[in-house]
Amino acid sequence: MRILFPAVAGAAAAMMAFVTPASANEIDNVRSLDIAVSGSISQQCAMGGIADMDFGNLERRGLNRQVPVAFNCNMPFTMTINGERGALTHSTMPNGQGPFGGQLPYSLSIEMPVRHPATQVINRSFNSRQLQGGGVISSNGGIATDGMILSVELGLPSGEAGLLAGEYSEMITITVSPI
Repeated sequence: MRILFPAVAGAAAAMMAFVTPASANEIDNVRSLDIAVSGSISQQCAMGGIADMDFGNLERRGLNRQVPVAFNCNMPFTMTINGERGALTHSTMPNGQGPFGGQLPYSLSIEMPVRHPATQVINRSFNSRQLQGGGVISSNGGIATDGMILSVELGLPSGEAGLLAGEYSEMITITVSPI
């Protein structure tokens, strides 16, 4: 151990030789000093999951569902909502059969508070045909921190005698992009 101590002390002394204290003359004439300070925050948008919406028996009129969805985005954004087929569509006969229709249109609404810094509420509604081409919602330069409310309301059947018996479905995709 005694052999290592002089080597460590010698290294410390050598390092101290390179450090020179600032003299008072270098500080006396300074009238201003600029310091660059910087940092960054990563862009982030997050959306909570939405459970499948099962409307059950589609013969009942006025069916609708409203669900709160966790959503926040720390930058201005555009939200695009696409409906795959533009209606709840029969699984095997999308055009129906005879007087029975194979499609049930719907409307989708979004209510979302955004901040710029004051809070505004954006309300947008789209019918299912519009969603085939993609419904677009802009945050208008705001950010979202308080989630959103998503509502789906079913419309009237496409066939003169109502809907064809069977299973109906639609896939809705929500995409968020920074502006």
